[in-house]
Amino acid sequence: MRLSPRPAAMTAAALLLAGSLAGCSDSDGDAGNGSGKSAGAGAGAPTSAAAPKSTVNGANLDNATEALVKGTFDSPMAQGAKVDIAIMGLRVKGALATLTTRMTPHVPGGQRINAYRLNGEHGLGTSLIDPVNLKRYNIVKDSDGKSLGTDDIFTNMTNEQATPFYYTFAAPPENVKAIDVQIGSWPTFHDVPVQR
Repeated sequence: MRLSPRPAAMTAAALLLAGSLAGCSDSDGDAGNGSGKSAGAGAGAPTSAAAPKSTVNGANLDNATEALVKGTFDSPMAQGAKVDIAIMGLRVKGALATLTTRMTPHVPGGQRINAYRLNGEHGLGTSLIDPVNLKRYNIVKDSDGKSLGTDDIFTNMTNEQATPFYYTFAAPPENVKAIDVQIGSWPTFHDVPVQR
């Protein structure tokens, strides 16, 4: 039996695509998924037995599970409310840098929680402060003018549980090894290592 040209072409295209994806890798050497984890590995599974590519005080920065720096701050959202903020990493790739953070609210009562409300109903205005070149880096916007970062208002948070927040900035120059991070009205995190 002979396959008609259309299904045969589709099958060939599917095989070609599968073969090319199997050989793809990002700059970290992770095949196809770009997530920093091997395909099929469970959450928290190590990607290899080799030493991590980026470390600070022995902590693996390529697949950060522990905060580089963290703090607990008062929140004006409610009487006795607090928020834990953890800086998980600042990774440069090409001309962009991605800041990864985690926020954990501790708010009495059953209120709707988001970062905007935790910050006293003000936007977070997350930024990087370059102490070497005396510059402030704001979140990059896409071609539609939308910030490339987690939304302060529409990202709902669960009390007592960490919520990841991601922000994209123009990458600081090579001579900047550490940078300060400002999130909301809370104190600035100083000397956050820039991962390259």
